[in-house]
Amino acid sequence: MELRHLHYFVAVAEALSFTKAAKNLNLAQPSLTRQIKDLEAEIGVQLIDRSGQRITLTLEGEYFLRDAKRLLAESEESVQAVQRLSRGGAWQLNVGYVANIYRGFLPKTFEALRKVSPLTSMNLFDMTPAEQYQALDERRIDLGFVCCRPRSSGSDLQWARVGQDIVTVAVAAETALARETEIDLKDLELLFFVGMSENAYPGFNEWLISACCEAGFNPRILQDADREPAVISFVAAGLGVALLPEQIKRLPHEGVTFLPLRQKLTVDSWAVWKSNNPSDCLRQYIQIVKEFSQS
Repeated sequence: MELRHLHYFVAVAEALSFTKAAKNLNLAQPSLTRQIKDLEAEIGVQLIDRSGQRITLTLEGEYFLRDAKRLLAESEESVQAVQRLSRGGAWQLNVGYVANIYRGFLPKTFEALRKVSPLTSMNLFDMTPAEQYQALDERRIDLGFVCCRPRSSGSDLQWARVGQDIVTVAVAAETALARETEIDLKDLELLFFVGMSENAYPGFNEWLISACCEAGFNPRILQDADREPAVISFVAAGLGVALLPEQIKRLPHEGVTFLPLRQKLTVDSWAVWKSNNPSDCLRQYIQIVKEFSQS
């Protein structure tokens, strides 16, 4: 699979028409149709439903569209970063973050860095925490913003707590529980929970178990998800309840109601970087992040 396959698929998915997409891409329609079929054959999943008068995306196609757009955006960001560097930008700072749960101070920290280091090229990458840890190991990013510091984090990582998010309970909207105005965490003891996959969010389920144990019970985690929209979908489908940062409420959440906890519960957010990264602009940015997190 090549980037052009993703580009072709996104064009078809957004136009919901092979004819319109082919015209927009300046391609012959049979060629475009063959490229999409090759993509589906390679990954072994039907992405587009061709059975009706108009084509539609399958459920798998909708999920793949989101990830395809993210990959294309990251690719474009990487190209722009090296282009800026070739035009004389002497420094660059690559930062990973979790878009769906991220706080508002990041633009302010970038603006502060721009004032003290105007020649620094700053690049943002939307990644899960696990993707950020790998990118740090591979030197593709200099610093990441994650939630839930895992106990098993490597000794070569440095951490700075940058904030706390208030936790809310996500429940299926059609359940009796959704009619409550607030809830005790202990009231969820007999219910199943939707957690976050260790492969995407290391440390999240550790935090979830710890929070519930402090309330007097061990949570029964029925299902894990890799991304926040998937958690919302699983909750809406009745697979369980979920503990999530309040900022998740900004995402579309049809079929889900968010309930506040009577006893305030928070989850920490962190900046993380490699201790042996010699970047001067990274050191400047870390100092700025610490200052903003304390203000």
